[in-house]
Amino acid sequence: MRITYFVLILLFLCALSLFIGVSDITPLDLLDFSSEETEVFLVSRLPRLISIILAGAGMSICGLIMQQLSRNKFVSPTTAGTLDATRLGILVSMLLFSNAAMLVKMSVAFAFALAGSFLFMNILNRIKFKDAIFIPLVGLMFGNILSSITTFFAYKADVIQNMSAWLQGDFSMIMKGRYELLYISIPIILLAYFFAHRFTVAGMGEDFAKNLGLSYKQTVNIGLILVSLVTATVVLTVGMIPFLGLIIPNIISIFMGDHMKKTLPYTALLGAIFLLACDVLGRVLIYPYEISISLMVGIIGSGIFLYLLFRRKAYA
Repeated sequence: MRITYFVLILLFLCALSLFIGVSDITPLDLLDFSSEETEVFLVSRLPRLISIILAGAGMSICGLIMQQLSRNKFVSPTTAGTLDATRLGILVSMLLFSNAAMLVKMSVAFAFALAGSFLFMNILNRIKFKDAIFIPLVGLMFGNILSSITTFFAYKADVIQNMSAWLQGDFSMIMKGRYELLYISIPIILLAYFFAHRFTVAGMGEDFAKNLGLSYKQTVNIGLILVSLVTATVVLTVGMIPFLGLIIPNIISIFMGDHMKKTLPYTALLGAIFLLACDVLGRVLIYPYEISISLMVGIIGSGIFLYLLFRRKAYA
C-alpha cells in the first residue's frame, strides 16, 4: 500500500468538500476576495474541512493506541467507555462551570475521559477471560452505565435536549472561531508517532515489555492521556463520532500488520478519508439538507464492524 494513493484520495475528497454545499461556490468565485462566496469559503467551508481531517485522524489514532495497549482489536474509545466518560464530564462542566472558558470545560471533560479510560483498563486487568469479543462487550456495558448516569443527571437538571443537540456529531455548525480547539490534536498525533515503538512493545504484554527495559505502566499512562485529550477535544468541538477508532485501525492492520510506527500514518490518513467521505455523502444524499456525521458513520461503521466480527470468526 503506497501512501501516495491515500494522499491523492484525500486531496480529491478535500476538493469535493470545499465546493459542495447549499451555497454555490466555484473556484472562480474565490478570485474576488470581497465576495460573499469567498467569505462563506473562509468562515465555513475551510474550517469544516480542517476539523473533519483533524477529528478523523485523531480518533482513528486513539483507537489504534487503545487496541495496541489492550491487545484487543475491538477496543476503542467507543467500546471502552471513553466517549461516554467524556460525555459525563461535559455534563458536569455544563452544570458547574456553565460560564467558564472552553479550555476549562475541556479540562473537566479530559479529566473524566482519562478516569474512564483508566477504570476500563483496570477492569480489563482483572478479567481472566480475555476473549476478543468479550472485552469490548464489557466496555460497552461500562459505557452504558456511564451513559445512564449522564442521562439521569441531565434529566434532573432539565438539560437533556441541550446534551442531545450538542453531542450529536455534526460538522454543519463548524465555523471560524468554533473549531480551533481541534488543533490540540496535531501535537498529540506527533507524540503518538514519537511513542509508537513503546506502544508496540507495550502491546506485547507487561512481562515482555519489562524484559526489554520498558516502563510498562508509564507507557500505558502516556497512551491513555493522549487518547483522553483527543477524545475530549473532538467531543467538545464536533460531538460523538462512533466506530471511527474501531474500524479504521482494523482495516489498516489487515493489510499492513501491527507495527504501530509503520501503520500510524496510514491510520491517520484513512481515518480522515473515511470521515470526509461520510460527510460528503451526508451532504448530497438529501441535498440541500444534511445527514449528521454521527448517523452516517454509525450506519457505515456498524456494517464494517459486523464484517470484521464475522471475518475474525471465520479465521478463528
